[in-house]
Amino acid sequence: MKRTLFSALLFTFSQSSAQTVYTGSIGNYPVEMVIYAAAKTADALYSYTDYDEPIPLHNGTINNGKLTFYEKEGTGKQQTRAILTLDYFSEGQNTLSGIWKNRKTKSELKINLTKKYAIENGENIQWSNRELLQPVSAGNQYFKVVVSKEKDQYYPMATSVKIFEKRTDKLLQKLDINCQLLGLNNISIGDYNFDGIDDFSVFESSYAGPNTSSIYFLYDRKTHQYYESSFSGISLEFDPVKRRVYERNQCCAGTVVTTVEYKVVKDNLIPLTQHCFRWNEEKQKLVEKPMKECR
Repeated sequence: MKRTLFSALLFTFSQSSAQTVYTGSIGNYPVEMVIYAAAKTADALYSYTDYDEPIPLHNGTINNGKLTFYEKEGTGKQQTRAILTLDYFSEGQNTLSGIWKNRKTKSELKINLTKKYAIENGENIQWSNRELLQPVSAGNQYFKVVVSKEKDQYYPMATSVKIFEKRTDKLLQKLDINCQLLGLNNISIGDYNFDGIDDFSVFESSYAGPNTSSIYFLYDRKTHQYYESSFSGISLEFDPVKRRVYERNQCCAGTVVTTVEYKVVKDNLIPLTQHCFRWNEEKQKLVEKPMKECR
């Protein structure tokens, strides 16, 4: 099946909002923060620049000009560590101020932020090499996506990934890409070749329906560098227990679906099984068919 590009799906939020990068301080600690706001909600992430550990802030709310985030204790945990409030908030504002409040001790630190740049969309706008901190990290490394906007394109594109050493900000590696943006979460961490070491992937593109693609970079133990893998497929899912990779590609409003099961051999995806399913009106469900009927 063809992978029909469906840009409107990906950029539903991008049309009305932009990622905005701020620098400043929480108390006496220097920070960098990225805010991605809509009308009444926002997502964000920040890091203390002396430590470079990204802290995601999900499901922020905007009420009467006040933006509120609940910072969790850690990844996947529900307990709130701190409440961050930014007063007189509006998207793209040049300066922001507010309070970081420890939920347990009630101690407070002042937040002061200054806008560095925004990831703008639109016609006749051109800019380059604006970096977006990512909300995930791998060991002693953190990531930034480099974004540029061409004058003849409405939306910016991610053009490279920079990998830095935490605490020193030493640039360890730069990898060229050409990918669409996905809010704040362009990079994911996972052990994609099942060798016990974290790799990373970059969101590449969104297609018709739920179909997506990513670029997978594997970690080389000998060189301590990442390299682009040959992994290719639609909406890949990785099962570390079974050590299998699963692809699901659908089109035509979900009436045609193909699935592939792979194993990983010497950092290559080797197909094991393939299946074709087509919607059956009489049975009101997907029914397996010969592969040729899905091509």
